[in-house]
Amino acid sequence: MPLKLAIHGAAGRMGQRVVALASQDPQLRLVAALESASHPKLGQDAGLVAGVGELGVPLKAVGESDADVVIDFSVPKAAIAVVSQCLEYGKPLVIATTGFEPEQREFIAKAAKALPIVFAPSMSTAVNLAMKLTEIAGRVLRDYPSGVDVEIIERHHRFKEDAPSGTALKFGEIIAAAMGQTEHTHGREGRTGKRPLKEIGYHAVRTGDNPGEHTIIFGMLGETLELRVAASNRDCYAQGALLAAKWLVGKPPGLYGMTDVLGL
Repeated sequence: MPLKLAIHGAAGRMGQRVVALASQDPQLRLVAALESASHPKLGQDAGLVAGVGELGVPLKAVGESDADVVIDFSVPKAAIAVVSQCLEYGKPLVIATTGFEPEQREFIAKAAKALPIVFAPSMSTAVNLAMKLTEIAGRVLRDYPSGVDVEIIERHHRFKEDAPSGTALKFGEIIAAAMGQTEHTHGREGRTGKRPLKEIGYHAVRTGDNPGEHTIIFGMLGETLELRVAASNRDCYAQGALLAAKWLVGKPPGLYGMTDVLGL
């Protein structure tokens, strides 16, 4: 029997792609398409909004549904409200939203003591594999004789509201844990002086409709290693969220990541 799926943020750019791909997946049945109570498209069929034809599931305000699992692709404030709803109704939750403040992340961590939650800065399989490769590179290069300069460059579309991306920050977290960097610098300007070896540099580019691109640079004296991962469209994030939703059903309460989903 197909898993019953609810999607929060179903009328957004990512939500529409999750709706579209879920409608084509025989293992899933969309039972709820959720949006804010003030959304202008409330009442419209989610399939028509997503451009895949009528699905018989109207966009409605957040509330109870008979879903087995919920996927959230929204904004931080709305996502936190959905976490509260899932706690109330006991629904497993995949959080694909980024840009949370520390106190919001803490709330999610506390909620995971009562609910199974997949919470990851990126749902992309390729990005999460790149994170594993970055961890390996960091461990190997930690004691490189001449030292290693680490820079993270990320590119996203002009509509993205947070910078650097949650994915870039996660790359930095992984590298710092593997290599011991203690300084995180966001862009550079003026006479900054000699670059500290214990620094990770972040650079955020916002351009056009770029769905997401990250380059991790390990710069040594005499050689350079670059790891680059790029999306050509948003479906990789939607597919990852659907994979996580299938994996999550039946799991005990806890805070899981895509590394758990992918067995990395």
